Amino acid sequence: MGSDMNEFPDCPVCAADSVYSDGQMMICPVCGHEWNADEIPDSPTAAVDCNGAPLQDGDAVTVIKDLKVKGSSMVIKRGTKVKSIRLTDNPEEVDCRIDGSGIVLKTCFLKK
Repeated sequence: MGSDMNEFPDCPVCAADSVYSDGQMMICPVCGHEWNADEIPDSPTAAVDCNGAPLQDGDAVTVIKDLKVKGSSMVIKRGTKVKSIRLTDNPEEVDCRIDGSGIVLKTCFLKK
């Protein structure tokens, strides 16, 4: 990593470290979140989807991009509907079941 990358904070939504600046706005290319560079973003206290909509236990969500599952050859395809999510202690993650497997997904890749 170059020293320029260290000047920008991690994304407050998905914690990606590839944030860049566009004038006064900070932009995360991973989840698309944008925020004003002059404001210090608060870490989220409640789970929200990629559009900022609050998530609750039992919600149904849709995956917004193809996701490779670590430790397996499984790929969760964009558009997959996930029913009955469960919130975790981390507001950036939810538990769910896909094809009979228990999986933890980042909320920045989900939409209500």
